[in-house]
Amino acid sequence: MAERPVDLGWVRVFAAVGKLGSLSSAAEILGLTQPAVSYQIRRLEEQMSVNLLQRQHRGVELTPEGRRLFDIASRTVGDIDMLVRSFRSQSERPAIRLRTDYAFSSLWLIPRMHAFRLLYPEMDIQIVATQRMEGLLDGADFAVVFGTRGEFGGDAQLLLPEKVVPVCTQGFLDRNGPFTGPADLAKARLLHLDTRGPSPWFDWKSYLAELGIGRDPAAGHGELSFNTYSLVVQAAIGEQGLAIGWLGLVDSLLSSRMLVAAGPILEAQDRGYWLLPPKSRSAETDRLVAWLISEAQLD
Repeated sequence: MAERPVDLGWVRVFAAVGKLGSLSSAAEILGLTQPAVSYQIRRLEEQMSVNLLQRQHRGVELTPEGRRLFDIASRTVGDIDMLVRSFRSQSERPAIRLRTDYAFSSLWLIPRMHAFRLLYPEMDIQIVATQRMEGLLDGADFAVVFGTRGEFGGDAQLLLPEKVVPVCTQGFLDRNGPFTGPADLAKARLLHLDTRGPSPWFDWKSYLAELGIGRDPAAGHGELSFNTYSLVVQAAIGEQGLAIGWLGLVDSLLSSRMLVAAGPILEAQDRGYWLLPPKSRSAETDRLVAWLISEAQLD
């Protein structure tokens, strides 16, 4: 079915006859009878009021008018067939659907996708970014999600353990620092990531608590809160305050000095981004899984 040529009516018939110089041969490759091909040509000549073929003892030959029409018809058929093949090859390309959250997709995955495409240019990837954790694999081949092993089971593989460090621009640090200790951080203007209920990752409250620091409610006037981590990072780059930087997500910003570390690193045991295995394995999912694991190990 995929190789069946698109019906182009008389254009394909005439192009085949002109190329092969035979009504019978054209009929054979087109899956038609010789009388049906002869009828198409005769009807075409009647409509155009010109002879397109000269009947020879064996086969047919194009008239000058027929040659002019053949040049256009054969080129048109070739162009259309090439275009149709490209349409069909695109629809048959393997497409892998990966579900993850906004932070991982925008800060970790997308900057690396060019390298993956260089390795596997024939594969199409559909990234489904969402903060909804219900039905993690609904409509997706596999997922990369934040949480703990207890939430995802023994088949999940930890890609990025949660390691965090306060980050800001050098300009913000120069104007508001130095932050010589955790108590200084608690007095600064902080950038927050909103969550529903208790935060499942380090937020400023839990980060400072791990360091044994409480915070004066009057500190840090004019703080900002965001519902996506990408906006938190953008606000930090815009020198709006201090943000919790997830190592693995902000590494390139730290290495380029767009952001700088401004406090101690903390790590959460058994918490981070987990790779949930594909619902059904294929050569394509195996390639993408292996690449994700390899990239995470480089981090």
